[in-house]
Amino acid sequence: MKLYCIGIGPGGAGQMTNRAVRALADCDCVAGYGLYLDLIAELIEGKERIQTGMTREVDRCTAARDAAKAGHTVAVVSSGDAGVYGMAGLLFEVCADDPEIEIEVIPGITAACSGGAVLGAPLTNDFACISLSDLLTPWEVIEQRLRGAAQGDFCIALYNPASKKRTDHLRRACDIRLETLSPETVCGTVRNIGREGESYTLTTLGALRDTAVDMLTTVFIGNSRTRVIGGRMVTPRGYRGV
Repeated sequence: MKLYCIGIGPGGAGQMTNRAVRALADCDCVAGYGLYLDLIAELIEGKERIQTGMTREVDRCTAARDAAKAGHTVAVVSSGDAGVYGMAGLLFEVCADDPEIEIEVIPGITAACSGGAVLGAPLTNDFACISLSDLLTPWEVIEQRLRGAAQGDFCIALYNPASKKRTDHLRRACDIRLETLSPETVCGTVRNIGREGESYTLTTLGALRDTAVDMLTTVFIGNSRTRVIGGRMVTPRGYRGV
């Protein structure tokens, strides 16, 4: 019994590793959120689809597990990397009582890396990834992590910065960073990373707090050394002689 957990990056064959493409070719059943399945439609044509909406991740992984137990070779896909805010951890939990199922996790390009490349090189030195969604993590914990990253002067890649119901979380995160950083700290946003309509902006921490973002946006907050070089966001690593 084989279950793949595949990170598809931003989506589409050109954004995926060869290993991921080969694994999808081996499968006869693919499970995922509808948008992500549509992004790889040309790679899964003719395969059975297990499709569920947002907040039904447990149902999705359970259905994938059951399909594997029924003899199918199944892939569960996540955007970005399957182990970074993806389905890998949940899949292991759901299959905990089924040791006969072999789970193979195949990495993909997470938004911190693909979005950072669009902006330039904001994550060249130590950085943190923090999701601002409090659906599964209490805001008090998120705030604690934001303050810890600020204390360590980490660059931060913020996932899930806003939604229709969460309109002030980015502002609150910026206010925490402003406790230790200048309002002129270089920041950036990238929307629709690697997809049609991709766009990015460079801004400052002071201006970022009032910037409109959504779930398709990844936000990058620089550290005390981040600067703009040639119109790109760059965090120097500290090489001598530069």
